[in-house]
Amino acid sequence: MGRFLFLLVLVAALAGGGLYAQWTLRPCDAPFLPLDKWGAPARPKCDPQAAEAPREVEPPAVTVVSATTRRFVDRLFVSGTLSAREEVMVAPKIADLTVTEIDAEDGDRVVKGQLLAKLDRNQLDALLSQSDAARTRADAAINQAKSMIAQSQSQLDFAANDYDRAKKLAAGVMALSTVEQRETNMKTAQAALAAAKDALAVAEADRKARDADRQELMVRIGRTEVRAPVSGLISRRYAKLGAVASLAGDPLFRIVEDGAIDLVADAPEQWLPRLQPGMSATLKLPGVAAPISGKVRLVDQEVDKASRTGKARIALDETEHARLGAFASGEVDLVSRDGVGAPTSAIKRDGDEGVALVVKDGKVEARKVKLGIVEDDEVEIVSGVQAGETLVARAASFLRPGDKVRPMPEIVGAGG
Repeated sequence: MGRFLFLLVLVAALAGGGLYAQWTLRPCDAPFLPLDKWGAPARPKCDPQAAEAPREVEPPAVTVVSATTRRFVDRLFVSGTLSAREEVMVAPKIADLTVTEIDAEDGDRVVKGQLLAKLDRNQLDALLSQSDAARTRADAAINQAKSMIAQSQSQLDFAANDYDRAKKLAAGVMALSTVEQRETNMKTAQAALAAAKDALAVAEADRKARDADRQELMVRIGRTEVRAPVSGLISRRYAKLGAVASLAGDPLFRIVEDGAIDLVADAPEQWLPRLQPGMSATLKLPGVAAPISGKVRLVDQEVDKASRTGKARIALDETEHARLGAFASGEVDLVSRDGVGAPTSAIKRDGDEGVALVVKDGKVEARKVKLGIVEDDEVEIVSGVQAGETLVARAASFLRPGDKVRPMPEIVGAGG
């Protein structure tokens, strides 16, 4: 009996709830019942036309973005090895001398003419002393020859005057043999003067030879001081104390002229025509956090037959942290221009062309677009879309031209 009463109360409650819902939600279809007398809210007014009208479905919401004008830069990724632009080999200019002093180390910056090392010059100093003694002997011979000339000149003057007097007195006063004897004395004095002059010429020539020997010795002595032929950065020191310098062996030092370092990068052959000297580049060096700027200095004309790549030499603006032989990479700015841009996700791309879904007056339009530079997650639209137009942020395949949509601006920085 109790169970039957419980079921009866439950059925009554459900019937009452249904009647109440119809009363409030569909008043035109509900029977008239004075429920308000038992505490129910007043019956809403019934509008038969509104009740019969179909409910309008809202268009789907789509995320949209605006096409904007921005700066696009077309970049080429390159990588390669750091190399000296011009490397000077500093070799000894005199052989078989021992290295006695080293005045420069790896990584030192030097100026032209700076002392780098010294070689043993003891033997050359001994030869220089001998040369100085020979020059002194040559000076003495010159002085002696000059004295002989002066003496011979005096004797010649006396003999000539004596001969002149004898010729004047010869007619009956002086014997002919005496006159001839005085003439012979004059000629002998002339020969002695000529010999003295020849001796002076020989002494002076010997002095010049000694001077030349000494000059050659001074050149050799100067070469015992190894100096920097150019200004730059010492990339490698081969010189060792006590080692014998050799003309045929390793150089004593290697100097990067002016410290100029290039990135010798490999570039695909199809990109070589687009690379031009003067183009800006941004390089990444190993172990260096900040990027290094540079410029394309030279593009080789030869292409490797095996790899089908060519060499591009990029000059580094800053070489403080650059190490020869290290690997480096970077990007070369090929083209820089202003253009209309949109996210790559908004374009159905097919090569250099594509389709963009443009939202205009709440409807979807499909536009064929010509594409240009792709940078990061944006693509340049060369034609087909103007700046300020609204694009579907993600070119969804479920949208068709003519579909009505509710544009929802994309929230910058939103995840997902």
